[in-house]
Amino acid sequence: MVILRSSFIINQSNMTVKKTENASQAGFPEIKPGMTVRVHQIIKEKNAKGEEKERVQVYEGMVIARRHGLEPGATLTVRKVSEGIGVEKIFPIYSPNIAKIEIKKSAKVRRAKLDYLKTYKKKLKEKIVK
Repeated sequence: MVILRSSFIINQSNMTVKKTENASQAGFPEIKPGMTVRVHQIIKEKNAKGEEKERVQVYEGMVIARRHGLEPGATLTVRKVSEGIGVEKIFPIYSPNIAKIEIKKSAKVRRAKLDYLKTYKKKLKEKIVK
């Protein structure tokens, strides 16, 4: 599954936020804790000549928390283990810097915040995604 942009329309001139009828219309499926996702983030950087370049950086990990529901400031906390070190990154879901979010797989969890996974050694059971 691929998620493109948001279900909110932001008017840049006076910074008003308008919510569309429903989130699924905008191609935005439900992201829940326990899902393994790939977040494609747009990075802007300057080279030695001073020219701006854009590139897409992919961050893959498990969603351990989702905060603020469908608000414009909603965030996603994604955790991965890189070379034996746990790394967490917080992404604003409706940011224009998020190109897309891919859902890779889903695990069976019973909590909304999975902070216990920081010290948990066992593997989570996979849930069948339809």
